[in-house]
Amino acid sequence: MDKKIVIIGANDFQKPLIQKAGEMGYETHVFAWRDGATGARYADHFYDISITEHKKILKECERIKPQAVATIGSDLANITVQYLAEKLGLPGNSRECICCSTNKYAMRQAMKAAGVSVPYFQVTDGKETEKITVPSYPVIVKPTDRSGSRAITRVARHEDLQEAVRNAIDQSFEKKAIIEEYLSGQEYSMEAISYEGTHTCLAVTKKFTTGDPHYIEIGHLQPAPLEPELKEKIIKEIFCALDALKIRNGASHSEFRVDEKGKVHIIEIGSRMGGDCIGSHLVPLSTGQDFVKMVVQTAAGEKPELNCRPLQKCSAIRFIMDQKDLETLKHIEEKYPQNVVEKVLEGQPGTHPVTDSSSRFGFYIFQTDTMEETEQMQLWK
Repeated sequence: MDKKIVIIGANDFQKPLIQKAGEMGYETHVFAWRDGATGARYADHFYDISITEHKKILKECERIKPQAVATIGSDLANITVQYLAEKLGLPGNSRECICCSTNKYAMRQAMKAAGVSVPYFQVTDGKETEKITVPSYPVIVKPTDRSGSRAITRVARHEDLQEAVRNAIDQSFEKKAIIEEYLSGQEYSMEAISYEGTHTCLAVTKKFTTGDPHYIEIGHLQPAPLEPELKEKIIKEIFCALDALKIRNGASHSEFRVDEKGKVHIIEIGSRMGGDCIGSHLVPLSTGQDFVKMVVQTAAGEKPELNCRPLQKCSAIRFIMDQKDLETLKHIEEKYPQNVVEKVLEGQPGTHPVTDSSSRFGFYIFQTDTMEETEQMQLWK
């Protein structure tokens, strides 16, 4: 019998999953709106159905009879994947897990109940915002159920809280915002794969953002330069949080900060691969681990294949935010052409403001043998 896989989503970040599943011998059935579905041409079968149309997709899946259903880099698609896997009797995480890992308020509640350290947090629907009190400022305000740096604002005084809440609610599907204690320190993420409740850390990524007030990501670097003792501490705390959220199978992307005292503060965790090419490109380039293949394997109920002799290289992605970034790219292509792995240009910088991850003007990915070579490129200045 031919192997079949259903993939939810078809944008640029889903393309590696579609291609990898095909390479693994799967007949690919991909669901997404046609608009922006750049991965559709790599699918064996494409269905122009919104990823939120759960019942319509299920009806097609009952005819297709897939052995697996998967997605990468999208919370919204991940909700659909869980629904389909449950209805079709396929491997996957529980409904409770998906609820806790796609809703930031439910996530904080689950981690707190399990004894995982969490900052102050509260949720609001925007009514009587002027009466909201917080222990101290600054705070971070964001939608409870969105990703991609949408409507994230650091608020330093009460007078600005109402506008930040309103902006977050406007972007929220459930029309709610979460208000959290502002966490200081360098930001990182951990990319992991889980199988039947056993977690494996594949990489820790250093994150670069625009900073205050909206923290839009401008780049990622692997491996994050960390002392071994601190890395072990991070892994232990993140694994406890994965258990608290009942993440048992598949990829996870955990974002956190480490403060000046070395304390780990978890920001949020997704029960799916991180976007921004972190899992699909940076992990294999820096470690040699085929993360996307592992996503397919765990979706099919198979133990993921780990490379017992991983690479020890450096990889990074730099997003194009303005004209200066384009000039930096040109300089790197001229001076370090052998290190540029891929580039994607999307529009001309300056034609619109960069308000979140989806409005950036493209990116470029590179790989080096050492961290010293990466530092010589001066990408983050």
